[in-house]
Amino acid sequence: MKVFIVEDEALAANKLSKMLLKLYPEISIEGRADSIDSAVVFLSANTNLDLIFMDIQLADGLSFEIFNQVQLTTPVIFTTAFDQYALKAFKVNSIDYLLKPIDEEELSLAIEKHKKLATKSRPELPDQLLQMLQDFTKPKFRQRLLVKRGTQFINIKTDTLAYLYADGKLCYAVDFNNTKHLIEFTISQLEEMLEPTSFFRTSRHLLVNIEGIKKVHTWLGGRLKLDVVPETKVDTIVSRERVIQFKEWFGGEQK
Repeated sequence: MKVFIVEDEALAANKLSKMLLKLYPEISIEGRADSIDSAVVFLSANTNLDLIFMDIQLADGLSFEIFNQVQLTTPVIFTTAFDQYALKAFKVNSIDYLLKPIDEEELSLAIEKHKKLATKSRPELPDQLLQMLQDFTKPKFRQRLLVKRGTQFINIKTDTLAYLYADGKLCYAVDFNNTKHLIEFTISQLEEMLEPTSFFRTSRHLLVNIEGIKKVHTWLGGRLKLDVVPETKVDTIVSRERVIQFKEWFGGEQK
């Protein structure tokens, strides 16, 4: 199986390559590109690929632009930290969609799905894609996050996090054991990644887990103040413009 990887993060590309070769030693990685331009150059000259892994957000734009510049019939498995592009991904020959950090088991399932589709006759392929599109209409949210601990990276489950906050240009997550973790995402990115029935953004700097909120108090200026466990070192005031939304969320009215 001839595979091509489009990924602008060298660490992520290396990890994906190693996982692929570990799971399927017969795979041949024909090349890698770290931008839209370099991907277009390679794909214009190489049309005999079996499968492409493509990160959606590249340094020079969204990888969907590649499809506007080169005609591709090769199946694509998209990889990204965000799921907001799922529907668009399936409109451009995608057979699957993997959220980062990529899980080895999910990667294997995606490869097996590709193998099964490859054995089908061409007319049946659109029906298969339509079914997968329907499967992905429900948004996916992160069940775990990659965090940095010293010189290593580890996974932590999102439901173990009491709150997440921004401190300058850095972002931290604090779990229910009061352990602080450095997160390589912004608060805005995390707001999109985390299950909205569990996490709420109270201000520009803070996301709280509903399980960590012990009391809610009325506060000056029509705002609310939260008692959060473990205690935070940052402001736990719900800004006035978010109060109505917070009450609906905290009261279980959010759908």
